[in-house]
Amino acid sequence: MILVVAEQREGVMNRVSWEAVVAAQEMAVQGFGPIKVVVMGSTVAGVADEVAAAEVAEVLVLDHPALEPYTSDGFVHALSQVVDAENPDVIVFPHTYQTRDYAATLATRNQRTLVTDCIGIKSGPDGVLFVRPMFQGKFVADVAVRGPVPHFVSFQIAAYRADAVARGVAIAPTRRVEIALDVANIRQRPEAPFKEAKQAVDLTQAERIVAVGRGIKEQEHLPVIQKLAQALGAEVAASRPICDTGWLPMDRQVGSSGQTVAPKLYLAIGISGAIQHLVGMKGARTIVAVNKDPDAPIFEVADYGIVGDLFKAVPVFQEEVSKLKD
Repeated sequence: MILVVAEQREGVMNRVSWEAVVAAQEMAVQGFGPIKVVVMGSTVAGVADEVAAAEVAEVLVLDHPALEPYTSDGFVHALSQVVDAENPDVIVFPHTYQTRDYAATLATRNQRTLVTDCIGIKSGPDGVLFVRPMFQGKFVADVAVRGPVPHFVSFQIAAYRADAVARGVAIAPTRRVEIALDVANIRQRPEAPFKEAKQAVDLTQAERIVAVGRGIKEQEHLPVIQKLAQALGAEVAASRPICDTGWLPMDRQVGSSGQTVAPKLYLAIGISGAIQHLVGMKGARTIVAVNKDPDAPIFEVADYGIVGDLFKAVPVFQEEVSKLKD
């Protein structure tokens, strides 16, 4: 049996959790058993009903006031009881900051290994192989987990497409799981989460992104990119050099040391396509690249490419988009 740990905030299932469900569905096709999804928090019945529409065997509901807001101790104590009761073969997590905070503790508590940041699965001679990048995406390794189940694994953002989730022919049953959760065992006392980060951008939720690289040459040229993004209703992002120089804030960075994104449209403007950047955006559905270097690596992953001067191409883009909106 595959157990997917879904992540929600304020009653909304995040996109990365849907991607984890898609990963589990692929594993189920390869014969790794039925899928159960666990939803945790306080008053999460609405999220559970939403998940129940997917092709899963069952949705487990852990509804407890001590699980909202999130704490590492609370989640570890609660999930440990679910793991003991359900006895899954594989436990699948979305690879989020929250997962990174508690999943290793949960795996260690069960004396198991956590395989993180995976991008796919394969069938091996002795069972499932988890595919994960290494050395900032320069290599890909097939990881075989030894020892008894359950195996703990997280999947990288954009490793699977959230919109590829298979819907069930019928609504899956939901089951409320009663847990013994002593608030005294929760050592963390979280404050309101990241109030100062309200202005920060979550690029992982953007459907359209216009990203800029060193080809922009000067900071005063950025309005060219910003106007195109505004016309498209897109977020502005950047490669690491742009953020390192302070031309754009760090929360706009895409790549191995920034955010990993999977928008419907990704425009790479003046970005050469270093591997550190590609690993953060190659999951985009459609990639359009503009670069004056015909040998730029970005063209290897682009669906559409323009070899030319971005200062000539981008205004034309903007003009044509504006015409379509008029």
